[in-house]
Amino acid sequence: MLLRTDGDTARPSQSPIAENGALTAAAGVTAWLFGVRKKTVSLQIGGSSFQQAVLELCPTMNTPYTTYPILNNGHVETIFAARARRTPYVQYDRTILDMPDGGKVTLDAEKANSAQGLLPHEAPVVILLPGLTGGSQDSYVQHMVVAARREGVRAIVFNGRGTANSPVTSPQFYSASYTGDMKGVVAAVQKEYPQSMLMAVGWSLGANILVRYLGETRSNTPLAAAVSLCNPFNLVVADQNFHIGFNRIYDWSLANGLRQIFAKHSHLFYNSDKPFKPELAANCKSIRDFDEAVTSVQFGWPTVDTYYAGSGSADSIPDVTIPLLCIQADNDPIAPERCIPYEALQRNSNCSLVVTPGGGHLGRERSAG
Repeated sequence: MLLRTDGDTARPSQSPIAENGALTAAAGVTAWLFGVRKKTVSLQIGGSSFQQAVLELCPTMNTPYTTYPILNNGHVETIFAARARRTPYVQYDRTILDMPDGGKVTLDAEKANSAQGLLPHEAPVVILLPGLTGGSQDSYVQHMVVAARREGVRAIVFNGRGTANSPVTSPQFYSASYTGDMKGVVAAVQKEYPQSMLMAVGWSLGANILVRYLGETRSNTPLAAAVSLCNPFNLVVADQNFHIGFNRIYDWSLANGLRQIFAKHSHLFYNSDKPFKPELAANCKSIRDFDEAVTSVQFGWPTVDTYYAGSGSADSIPDVTIPLLCIQADNDPIAPERCIPYEALQRNSNCSLVVTPGGGHLGRERSAG
């Protein structure tokens, strides 16, 4: 169930039989755009028992999946998934956790619903880490919550500081390298569900944080397994990639989300003793602007470039000691394929890498057929 997180899509209507040339041509174009094409998943195999188990237990590894020909490049797939994917509208119960620095993070779990079937307290738990500025309200997260419940797994969404309307009570957001909040979340979940098997799934920046956490905690983590989706791995390359062509649109869009979060809590940074650049953050045009103004400063990096160089999760792969499944798309415009640490993943028998042909960033929409 954790191999693809695409939501259900409505089955397209069949094109009517046209009686004139114009309608026939239109029908032909429609049939091509909304027909289906098959894609085959690529699994990088190193021969370990974990990697073999992925093949045996996940039949989707051996069968092509179908998608619409209109989703013919990474940009289209990324935008389609972000704008057109249906949302289940999950209702949550929220828990607020206090962090040692005076900050807070929130955990959202689906409201108990007897009509859907109540999960036993000892049911497995999966902690979900959304991407940059993302949270429990996002479609891709809600689809995973629903999918987990169907499998008898309790999903708990870890919302980063300021995301999903989480309170910000100290001059600190979250960063690609900071794992302190994740450690606090895992400890809290383990305390609440001491008899449950714990797992985690991260997307994009959340995946980077998750893998760094696994590398830092090594065998001391209570997590039994983890999945990394659309992980940028190398933030230097990812930053460079944001400044190429259409990718600037994603950069601007994510920066806009950061500006909105910052605007709600800017007073904390104007009044801080740290040398933040609140004016730059309030008017940032790129993720790099925001990281220069806030992120690199709050975590003590000398420059934004040293922050990027030291915050990727590729270097954490050798220290991962639990089963980790990494899923990437070969046309991801935000987490480009050249960021994938192929050799490190191949050398660690605890890791398995899936590369899908297409999918964009947080995409992989299947056809309904």
